[in-house]
Amino acid sequence: MTLADLKRGDRARIDAVDPVEPSVRRLMVLGLVEGAELECLGGSLGGDPMELRIHGSALSLRRADARRFRVTSTAGAED
Repeated sequence: MTLADLKRGDRARIDAVDPVEPSVRRLMVLGLVEGAELECLGGSLGGDPMELRIHGSALSLRRADARRFRVTSTAGAED
């Protein structure tokens, strides 16, 4: 599963990153790195870009970039 597969309210942890694109490397500098936990806040009407909450901040990214981040769902892990 990738970040692009997340729906509003889903929580996940980043397991792997494919940093082939420069835009993905810039997102890594903003905190999208292996082990980071985040929540999907939704997306625009067309679904692109999508918005995530990570480290207390909201971050928007294109779904094409979101596909470069492999994640595991953390739903229920805190309950």
